[in-house]
Amino acid sequence: MNAFNLSLQEIIDNLKVNSDTVDMQVIEKIADEIIARKRVFVYGAGRSGLVAKAFAQRLMHIGIESYVIGETINPSVKPGNIVLLVSGSGETTSTVAIGDKAKKIGALVISVTTRPDSSLARLSDIVLQVSGKTKLMEKKSYAPFTSLFDTACLAILDSIAALIMEKLGIDESVIAERHANVE
Repeated sequence: MNAFNLSLQEIIDNLKVNSDTVDMQVIEKIADEIIARKRVFVYGAGRSGLVAKAFAQRLMHIGIESYVIGETINPSVKPGNIVLLVSGSGETTSTVAIGDKAKKIGALVISVTTRPDSSLARLSDIVLQVSGKTKLMEKKSYAPFTSLFDTACLAILDSIAALIMEKLGIDESVIAERHANVE
C-alpha cells in the first residue's frame, strides 16, 4: 500500500474510533444548548478554523444564527450566546484568549479538543473530546499533521447538525432553501 491508501485508512479508522468513543451526553448537551440559545459564534486557528467555519455554515443552513469570530460583519458576543472553539491541542494562543474573553462576557464556552486537561478545556463550560493527532503529539501517522483531528471534528460537528435537525423536525429542504444561490 502507498501513502495515499495508508493515510485514507488511518483517517477512516480514526473516524470509527471517534464514533465508538464520543461522549453522547456531551453531544446531546451541545445540540440542546445550540437549539435553546439560538446564537453561536465559532473560532479556530488554521485548519481548525476551517472546520469551525464549516460548522457555522451548516448551522446557518438549518436556521441557527451563527458567526465566525474575526469576520468583519459580526455582531458582538452577548451574555448567554455560545462561543464554540476548535483547537486540537487546546493551547492555541488566539483560541484560548478568545475563550477567556467570551467567558468574561458571560457566553457559554464550548471547546472541541483532543485534550480535556488543556488551557482551553479548563476555561470551557462544555468540553467535547475528539480523538486525533495534533501538532503537540509525537505520534507516527500517515495522515498529514493534524488531519486526523480535523476530519474527525468535521464529521462530528456535521453530525451534531444532523442531531439538531432531528430535534427540530427539519429536513434537507430547509438547507436547500438557505443554501447559497448566487455562487
